[in-house]
Amino acid sequence: MRESSQDVTVVALLADPDAPTEIARHMARVLPARLADKAGEGRRFDVKVVSEPFTAGTEDLATLMHRIMDRTRAEDWDVVVALTDLPLHSHGHKLVVELSHEHGVALLSLPSLGGLRLRRRALRAVEEAVLSLAAPRAAGEEEPSRPRSLGRFASRLAPIHPGPIGEGEIADLRYVVSGPGGYLRVLGGMVRANQPWRLVPGLSKALAAALATGAVATVNSTLWSLSEALSTPRLVIAMVGSVALMIGWLIVDAHLWHRSKDASPEERKRTTLYNASTVVTLGIGVIVCYAGLMVVNLVWALFILNDKVFASMTRTPLHATEYWTLSWFVASIATVGGALGSGLESDEAIRAAAFSKREQERRRMRTDDHDDQPAT
Repeated sequence: MRESSQDVTVVALLADPDAPTEIARHMARVLPARLADKAGEGRRFDVKVVSEPFTAGTEDLATLMHRIMDRTRAEDWDVVVALTDLPLHSHGHKLVVELSHEHGVALLSLPSLGGLRLRRRALRAVEEAVLSLAAPRAAGEEEPSRPRSLGRFASRLAPIHPGPIGEGEIADLRYVVSGPGGYLRVLGGMVRANQPWRLVPGLSKALAAALATGAVATVNSTLWSLSEALSTPRLVIAMVGSVALMIGWLIVDAHLWHRSKDASPEERKRTTLYNASTVVTLGIGVIVCYAGLMVVNLVWALFILNDKVFASMTRTPLHATEYWTLSWFVASIATVGGALGSGLESDEAIRAAAFSKREQERRRMRTDDHDDQPAT
């Protein structure tokens, strides 16, 4: 690592585009003061944010660390912490962060921090990583034989714990997550990185079909009678079935299901994780769409329905319960219409709505690798 001038340590946050860059820019506003306060001894920190796709085309840790090191050599940086929203793996575990004190670099996989309080957890992780990497120079000593652990970081973010490091690896300190709690944490982080709420504006043709279906269904007298005859359990079944149909149709139509490249246990676990994140991401997005359809249908019903006509057809007065039941049932029908309408969307549009850019690139890379494999 370079010697800092005038007791100023230059820290670069090398971030993948989109969410990692946004998180890095948020950190850069508060990180210098926090680092200076905890480092003491008059140390000052200059934090820079560099947004570039350093993970493009690979998930291999050694390759990524070499890229970070090469980028560091080309700049006047003392410490580099790279942030990505891709889930990374090491020796069968899901990586959180790994550091090389010799080279002054660290790599942080944001999904392993979970989907809740991500910015706070990421800030704490980066803060601890920088303090650990800058500690030798802050003390004015040579590199220690045993790197400083991130005890505070790990203890607050269980099930995070130190991970194994193979002989000849660049990293000298690594933290991973494991077990069911770690799996759920990574899954939540992957879903957050995909930003499932983007599915709503991203599927414009499907939503148009759903809204048109709902508008027509609301004025259909046969559906009035059906909604009155259906019990709450049947309405729940209709809702769950329509949401499941929409999710399944999107997965099949846009080829979103991830397939293993080989039959190794690690690859199967990774495939399961990717597919689970796809289902949860689409599930959240479709449920948001369903709730929106219920509201739109309710407003439309309040505007268009006539209580005398409704009572003459169903022999039931039109009260708040009838409005709610009809809107609920029509939302299920409209969701099925939206599933059919999603067939008008291109595969690229659906992937763009369902996944982050890093995840889209990763899936394209794996699809290309699968297509390039010779047939057996």
